[in-house]
Amino acid sequence: MPIIYKINVLAELKAKGYTTTRIRQDKIMSESTLQKFRNNEMVSVDNISRLCEILDCQPGDIIEYVNEDK
Repeated sequence: MPIIYKINVLAELKAKGYTTTRIRQDKIMSESTLQKFRNNEMVSVDNISRLCEILDCQPGDIIEYVNEDK
């Protein structure tokens, strides 16, 4: 996949005080979205936007494009 995560999303959320239990209970993100983060799978732009809000960062701080030909 040409787009990868530059950070460990779940670790960064935990550092901001957002445990997976809190995320599910407060309905911030679904369990399937959390599972995608665990498996380094891509999520929707809406979820990236939510992450940017929580982590106070830009999308480029979370994901990057990597040319598969290299």
